[in-house]
Amino acid sequence: MGNPAGWFEIHVQDMPRAKAFYEAVFGVQLTLLDSPEAELWAFPMQAEAYGAPGALVKMQGFPSGGNSVLVYFSCADCAVQAGKVEAAGGRIQKPRMSIGQYGHIARVFDTEGNMIGLHSMQ
Repeated sequence: MGNPAGWFEIHVQDMPRAKAFYEAVFGVQLTLLDSPEAELWAFPMQAEAYGAPGALVKMQGFPSGGNSVLVYFSCADCAVQAGKVEAAGGRIQKPRMSIGQYGHIARVFDTEGNMIGLHSMQ
């Protein structure tokens, strides 16, 4: 088995607000995916790159903020993205901290109440 995660979804209530948050914090443009069941905006995907692709999802009957899955986004320096969170409408749960030989992490809440992680080696 390769990397165990193959896809992630972050459920949201207010798609324009959530999309603006993730685009501001990570400096990316999300792309609308064709889906009959839900509104999905995907993060940039590179089939041969490290990590799992994923999307923001707005779906009837599946509210944001109440799930127990934590997605960690890879960053060059997680302090940089953490520093953009509050200006983008989110809040810091745990500022950048060392996790020893595994680098550094920070945990933040997005505009929809979802906690996400930020990870970097520096």
